[in-house]
This record gives sequence, structure tokens and C-alpha cells, in this order.
Amino acid sequence: MSEKTKALLDAESVAAWLEQHPRFFMERDELLTTLQIPHGPNGAVSLVERQISLLRERNNEMRGRLAHLMDVARDNDRLFDKTRRLILDVLEASNLEEVVGAVDDSLRHRFQVPYVSLILFSDTPLPVGRSVTLAEAQKALGGLLSGDKSACGTLRPQELSFLFGEDDGQIGSAAVASIGNQGMLAVGSPDPQHYKSTLGTLFLTHITEVLSRVLPRFNAPLRSVR
Repeated sequence: MSEKTKALLDAESVAAWLEQHPRFFMERDELLTTLQIPHGPNGAVSLVERQISLLRERNNEMRGRLAHLMDVARDNDRLFDKTRRLILDVLEASNLEEVVGAVDDSLRHRFQVPYVSLILFSDTPLPVGRSVTLAEAQKALGGLLSGDKSACGTLRPQELSFLFGEDDGQIGSAAVASIGNQGMLAVGSPDPQHYKSTLGTLFLTHITEVLSRVLPRFNAPLRSVR
């Protein structure tokens, strides 16, 4: 039996079966969106068929948008969970050393951020983490410290040098968030497009808002950490 004959017999079998089950498509509307049925003479495309074609295209487009939104939602869920765990670690810290360690460890390992900089403001050197005076930070960063808003994108060389030290040459883009008059938190990536100027910094802002309320609790000198 040739393939052509076999295909014809299969088609005839399907047609005969459908003739015996006329309500088949009424119970399976989703199949109608995939069928191609010409309505015009000599293969011409009718208005109805064109409308159906457009509806299929829009349906596929909407499915693509929905899939993208689902991916974004899943990413946000994972990001929220990491942020929640970091905030709990910070709230449970019993000293400044544990706060600094929790932030650095979580961002580097849970969030997989390659470059992290937590800078605390103090008129005298702190024995934990990195500290500078507020005047020094304002001189080096200027507008990045204005208000309590976060900023992200490509920073100037002097800003990167102040924030990340010897790693500044490896950073293509960064996000910076102020911790009020307590300090600032910055994260960097070698990818110039990773922290775009339009990228939302909601989660980074959440972290710094918690730090601005936790850091004032710890003023006693502690041993330094690396």
C-alpha cells in the first residue's frame, strides 16, 4: 500500500468517523483555533477565514505575553524569598558584625552578586566592615547620595573607584541605594546591561530601609571582619 493510498484511507476514515459524531467539535472548541478551512472559491481567502487567522495570531501573541509575565512572576517570587531571608538574618543579628556579615554573605551567595559594597558612615573608623565620613561620601558620590532613592546604570570611574575599590575596572554597571545617614549599599556586575537605568530597584530599597532601622542599634566597637 502506497503512502498516498494510506493517507487517503486515513482521511476517509476520519471523515467517516466525524460524520458519525457531528458534535465532536462542539465539545472541543480549542481544536477549532487550529483548523484551516477555506471559505472562498478557488482557494481564495474569505473575510471569515482572515478574521480567524488574525484571532489566531493575537492568541499566540497573548500566550507569549502571558508566558513572559509568568517568567517575571517566578523571578520576582525567587527574589522576594531571598530578600525576605536576608531581612530576617539582619533583624536577628545581635551585633554590627553579624549585620555586615549577613548582608555580604547573602548578596554574594544567595543573590549571586559578584561585587558588593556596604559602606557605613562614621566620624571615627569602625572596627567592622568599611566606614567613611559622610563628607567623604558626598564628595566622591555627589548626586548618588541625594535623597533616599536608589540609582542604577553605568557609573563614572571615580564613583566606581570609591564604591568598589580595586574591583572598579571589572564593573560594567551598578545599582546604589542610600541607607539614609547610616551609609550606602552598592552591587555591581561586569555586564554593562545588567543594571540598566530603567531597572527597578524595589528589593534593594527594601533591604536598605531595613538596614536604616537596624544599624542605629549597634554603636559599640567590634572586631573587624574580612
